[in-house]
Amino acid sequence: MPDRYATVIEALRSEERLRAIPSSMPHGMTDFTSNDYLGIAAAGELEREFVSSLGMHPGFTSSASRLLACRQDEYAALEEMIGEAYSREALLFNSGYHANVGCISALASGEALMVCDKLVHASIIDGLRLSGTEYKRFRHNDMTSLRRLLDRCSPHHQCIWVVVESIYSMDGDIAPLRELVEIKKEYPCVRLYVDEAHALGANGPTGLGLCEEMDVMNAVDLIIGTCGKAIASCGAFAAADGILRQFLLNSARSFIFSTMIPPVNVAYSTFIFSRMRGMKREREHLAAISVRLRESLRGMGLDTGPSCSHIVPLMAGSNRRAVEYASQLRERGFMVMPIRRPTVAEGTERLRFSLSAAMGNDDIDRLVSAVREVVKHHNNED
Repeated sequence: MPDRYATVIEALRSEERLRAIPSSMPHGMTDFTSNDYLGIAAAGELEREFVSSLGMHPGFTSSASRLLACRQDEYAALEEMIGEAYSREALLFNSGYHANVGCISALASGEALMVCDKLVHASIIDGLRLSGTEYKRFRHNDMTSLRRLLDRCSPHHQCIWVVVESIYSMDGDIAPLRELVEIKKEYPCVRLYVDEAHALGANGPTGLGLCEEMDVMNAVDLIIGTCGKAIASCGAFAAADGILRQFLLNSARSFIFSTMIPPVNVAYSTFIFSRMRGMKREREHLAAISVRLRESLRGMGLDTGPSCSHIVPLMAGSNRRAVEYASQLRERGFMVMPIRRPTVAEGTERLRFSLSAAMGNDDIDRLVSAVREVVKHHNNED
């Protein structure tokens, strides 16, 4: 057995796919790896304001699963705030991974059919596998492919969940939410599940995500949001109508059997969520620097894929080149990670720039200059 594991490790190393936990970022580097989209964690001002506002300190541990805990005030307050914002009810989970695994595996039980975009997050796929039931996948953002599936499957299923992400974490492109809503109208059995992990905080007039921005929120049956990215805290939530929330509370195993995140983190999420709604200036700045980076890289003839958000990939095309690009950019003061198989398909290995409102135009311009140097160096070597 140990020899087998060592063989796997050696194979990953030889293919330049061996993962490792990064060391602490050296002082003075610009971080393009974080999901701190609004710059809340980078600035630290709201953290200090939260700490100074505390009277009786929230607890550092929940000590139990939510269904067995006596302490509920902090959790109920955040769920109520989220529910009011989305005009539905909310259920908290420990992370986005817990939320998707729990909700998907619960919804897939029984006679419901799950139909998912090919590029949905691994947590959604894991939830499908845990359910043990049949599921289908359609080509990424291809509504013709989806319609063909629905035409074939809808006569045999009373409920079909179409599962997408609003912003896809590796390509930075977005789901055609308005067209999905129109498709839902065509098929009475269809329900929509939208994971807003990378859009919450960063998109929408009040930061509620792309469903808000595209004015389709009322047509989406279940929305997943995470507090660990733009909200700069931890945990996640599912927002749905009361019956569906009650079903998930009783059926989502990752909710039922997990010790809940500490009350202090939930209180901080509530504090930030209330302020995030008004951070319009930060969202506008994030959108502007995202355009600046994409246009600059594309102007150099580089491939940034279909990105149209604050996640901007730079296609490298091989494990070796992605690793070398990342290493040389770190030498120039930019923290960025290579993305390789199996996270992305072979031949689409890349760097992934995750932008933050804490960055300025000068940060983007310095990065572009560094990328130009690195790419030129490799082109000369090739």
